[in-house]
Amino acid sequence: MKKLKLFNLAWPIFIETLLFMLLGSVDVFVLSRYDDLAASSVNTANQAISITTIVFTVISTASAVLISQYLGAKKRENASRVAALSMTFHLIFGVIISAVYVLFSKPILSFIGAEGTVLEFSSQYLSVVGGFIFFQALLSSMSVIVRNHGMTQISMFVTLGMNIMNTALDVIFVLGLFGFPKLGVLGVAIATTFSRIVGTVVLAIVLFKKIEKPSIFKLLKPFPKEDVKNIIKIGVPSAFETFLYNISQVVITSIVLKCLTDAELITKTYVQNITMFFYLFTVAISQASQIITGHLVGAKKFVEVKRKAYRNYLYALSITISICIVGAIFGEKLMGIFTDDEVVIALGAQVLFINIFLELGRTTNLVIIGCLRGAGDVYFPTICAVFSMILVSTLGSYILAVVCGLGIHGLWIAIAADEVIRGILMLFRWRSEKWKTKGINK
Repeated sequence: MKKLKLFNLAWPIFIETLLFMLLGSVDVFVLSRYDDLAASSVNTANQAISITTIVFTVISTASAVLISQYLGAKKRENASRVAALSMTFHLIFGVIISAVYVLFSKPILSFIGAEGTVLEFSSQYLSVVGGFIFFQALLSSMSVIVRNHGMTQISMFVTLGMNIMNTALDVIFVLGLFGFPKLGVLGVAIATTFSRIVGTVVLAIVLFKKIEKPSIFKLLKPFPKEDVKNIIKIGVPSAFETFLYNISQVVITSIVLKCLTDAELITKTYVQNITMFFYLFTVAISQASQIITGHLVGAKKFVEVKRKAYRNYLYALSITISICIVGAIFGEKLMGIFTDDEVVIALGAQVLFINIFLELGRTTNLVIIGCLRGAGDVYFPTICAVFSMILVSTLGSYILAVVCGLGIHGLWIAIAADEVIRGILMLFRWRSEKWKTKGINK
């Protein structure tokens, strides 16, 4: 295994993450040219689909840690066995979830509030995309394997190809070009599903030609109970942290809907759309750092992993905060891209300054937690998240935004405080070096 370098790992992850963000945006944009309700229905259906990612997160997060540590410890067969186990579990759970979506698409969508035309449109989308979600599960599994072997460019190129294909098919099927009927939501669903199937097949060919052999599934006999235990031990806490974050965001959104003005609600939407591009670099560096940490911890190179973790963190911090400061300075111009409302523009520009502190904490969390996960230390971040997200982020949002009357400013201060407090705790945890005892090869 060649030496892993941060930049070589991070830049393809950055491009791939950006492409995945654009993938969903293209669907909504093309449908907006067809029917506004059709565009809204895709977002509604994707809320249901996002629930399934919790199941896949358990398996993929743990598999990433196990594979990287086994490779670092030069236990190649163990890494291959985990890869086979990951693909098998993703396929089994993917098929089960696909069946549920095909059989119960309308009841599921009705439960989350869809009705009328939106229910009809969204059920069309969910039946097709959800019905073939096992391809997405396999794609995620294979992407994790490829990445942790240091080949992040491969999954990036596959995602790029999927984006190009999805966009072309969206336009053809939705707008009815080249003699095709106008399929609307069904067209988007077919385009999304077909591009995922092609992406899965291409990644599978690359995986089994360059990295693994199809015979790795024979390694599952006898059944690897210890690897399953490790997947549960590492994956469940990590997935629970993601689940808790999503729940806290739902509660915060309900506070926004009930207690803030229309201008503040609009401001929140636009600022979130702007700031998600601010921390893309941090997401890429975090995932690359997790891979590097896993390899080094597996090889028991603790001095090197500690040095590289701090270096990667400083890289992410300097890049993200620089972008945030520039974004805050030109806040009014950025908000002006979305709206002409002077109140919304002024509020957004103010919030973007507060957001500098939020990204300071979020950058620390993403990178240091990525390193802790790579080392197998998953319980401490989850425990901190439980208390901080509930008491600081969620309760703090209500107290500052509603009770103290600070509105959207109070909302952002509470969220920033949550990120900063957890960031400080993560830094103390990393400095304590307790993560050294959490590796599977300890």
